[in-house]
Amino acid sequence: MVAATARLRAAGVPDPARDARVLLAHAAQVDAARVTLIAPEDIAPDIAERYERLIALRAVRVPVSHLIGERAFYGRRFKVSADVLDPRPETEALIEAALAEPFDRVLDLGTGSGCLLVTLLAERGDATGLGIDLSEAACLQASANAVLHRVDQRADIRASDWFAHVDGRFDLIVSNPPYLSAEEMNDVQPELRDHEPRMALTDEGDGTSAYRIIAGLAQGYLTPRGRVLVETGYRQGVEVRDIFIAHGWAEVTILPDLGGQDRVVSARKPA
Repeated sequence: MVAATARLRAAGVPDPARDARVLLAHAAQVDAARVTLIAPEDIAPDIAERYERLIALRAVRVPVSHLIGERAFYGRRFKVSADVLDPRPETEALIEAALAEPFDRVLDLGTGSGCLLVTLLAERGDATGLGIDLSEAACLQASANAVLHRVDQRADIRASDWFAHVDGRFDLIVSNPPYLSAEEMNDVQPELRDHEPRMALTDEGDGTSAYRIIAGLAQGYLTPRGRVLVETGYRQGVEVRDIFIAHGWAEVTILPDLGGQDRVVSARKPA
């Protein structure tokens, strides 16, 4: 594991020791906490071969989540692939904001892995929801996660270009839309730039087009006094708040993530 850590460090991988440990655990099919108990001489040839392949892929910046096939989010494991954006800890701020008020029906715009929709339905056992995504592959991934966490009977997953195939009204609309500008994509880590779906990361413009669509149309899909919660980039909070205010939303606020960065804009359908 020492040599693997050095190899990952030389490749510029952040926290190479952690990744080397997680990948060895995956190769050996043991819990990561037990990896330190594995002596080099105890590693069977087939495990060593698997581990070498995993380290080689991580060295070219394939995300660990893609190598092991899952990512943790809000206390659950979500299956992921190159077809969907990885769930990230900062997105849990949106979950906390959503759960702060009751809701019976939720719409997830750009559902991706389904982490938002599935988590909210798992936390609220009586709620139902609709998740939409432009990508058919993402819809399949979200559906698989809904089955994995036993909310598939309450979750409808559809391919849709934003609201095109959405009907009915919802108490809550959530979204983690593509918010990086085309220019910002030049500076992102290789894990994102080369291995996650580009259309989930950027609108190929200034990073605000999705918010303008949601702010302009979402009121027509909400119940009276229903809410919208959207994730934003840490420098976008004020701009996104102003977009919603300009479209006549009420109680528009910016909420921080656990790191104190602007992360979620909350808006309510006006009375």
